[in-house]
Amino acid sequence: MSPLPPTPSQTAEAVKTLMLSQDSFSKMLGLEVDEVGPGYCRLHFVVRPDMLNGFGALHGGVTFAAADTAFAFACNSHGRQSVGLTVTIDYLEAGRPGDVLTVEASELSLKHKVGVYQVRVSNQHGVALALFKGTAYRTSHEIIP
Repeated sequence: MSPLPPTPSQTAEAVKTLMLSQDSFSKMLGLEVDEVGPGYCRLHFVVRPDMLNGFGALHGGVTFAAADTAFAFACNSHGRQSVGLTVTIDYLEAGRPGDVLTVEASELSLKHKVGVYQVRVSNQHGVALALFKGTAYRTSHEIIP
């Protein structure tokens, strides 16, 4: 008797574990993944002094990188290696030192070769700091055989 195939949630969790084990950049940023599921990821991090720009606000590159990481977990969660085709970000408010930011990626559309995702970055007060939209190309490579 062959084992049952993994559930979509189990696949998402396995992909997250594999990706995190090889993602030194996300570790350096202190990103903590709270939840993954099919087409979904929520993570958080604390804004540190070394993440600030010359005006004392969170550097846009850090915000972008955190959103891009959540996007990557969400679009790869189905078990097929996916890569970003196009991403955009709108910065709405500045992050400040000590803020706890939540980054939540949700799948808007999933087709055979393309997935579209929206990522919201918000602070501990629920204020939206950025909105990120990503389109991913889904390769035929299975991440978890």
